[in-house]
Amino acid sequence: MPRRHATLRTSIGDLLVVADDAGLTGIYFPGHWHPPAAGSTGVEVDTRGDELFARLGVELDEYFAGRRIRFDLPLAPEGDEFQHAVWAMLREIPFGETVTYGELAARLGDRNLARRVGGAVGRNPISILVPCHRVVGADGSLTGYAGGRDRKRQLLELEGAEVVAQRRLF
Repeated sequence: MPRRHATLRTSIGDLLVVADDAGLTGIYFPGHWHPPAAGSTGVEVDTRGDELFARLGVELDEYFAGRRIRFDLPLAPEGDEFQHAVWAMLREIPFGETVTYGELAARLGDRNLARRVGGAVGRNPISILVPCHRVVGADGSLTGYAGGRDRKRQLLELEGAEVVAQRRLF
């Protein structure tokens, strides 16, 4: 199928979902920091009539209900080599755990890349499935999130992330 998009209703709000023949290319919140370029989302389809979007809806419903910790859908984000390296590391962060930008930079071999890592994390086009919400500041703070800090907190609370539980104690 050619590039296409739909609006998927979820318990944390509507998501703009975009896909092409290779898989999902984007999942965007309303007000997303880096939305898709105008005219780049293809034709609008109904999520119920699109197998990939229907599967995404089921898997997201299971995730939000606490019954899914891993997604099993084809992903096809567009980005440069560095961004793909960072996004691959994001997919390796276990459910309910967090890492810092500095830790990701160190895994790439240079802690000085933390800001560049932050840029790649912020430009992750596939929210939730590529879990950029699991990246926090060096002090454990809930730093920016393209979908908004409230959504980041919601996702981390849903996953029982320790950093969120600790912050509630104070």
